[in-house]
Amino acid sequence: MAKDKEEVTSEKESVKKSKKDAKSEETADKKKSEKKKEKSEKDSSAKKDSKDGKKSKKTKDEKKQGKVGKWFKDLKIEFKKVVWPSKETVITNTSVVLAVVIASAVLMGALDEGFLFLMRLIYR
Repeated sequence: MAKDKEEVTSEKESVKKSKKDAKSEETADKKKSEKKKEKSEKDSSAKKDSKDGKKSKKTKDEKKQGKVGKWFKDLKIEFKKVVWPSKETVITNTSVVLAVVIASAVLMGALDEGFLFLMRLIYR
């Protein structure tokens, strides 16, 4: 009996240790990813600074083209960030919208006919 309790206790302790190890690994991974992000941000800002330091003679058309090109590049990046719905979700939502629109149209038509019938009864 005493040995069984000791085995259970030791198993619980080993489970706790493994959970702690997993948590410490997760935090270490998070710290590494944060450091990588910071480093890449520093590198990109350093590249921008070096580009800004160079003086280039561009015409107005080249500047406009650069702005438009940059806008489309940014647009492409933003579209990659969007979480697009699955095909099933789109079909489900579209069918719900169509059903509501059709039901509303039928209801409005029925109300219109009902009021028209009442108006005919009143003005005869």
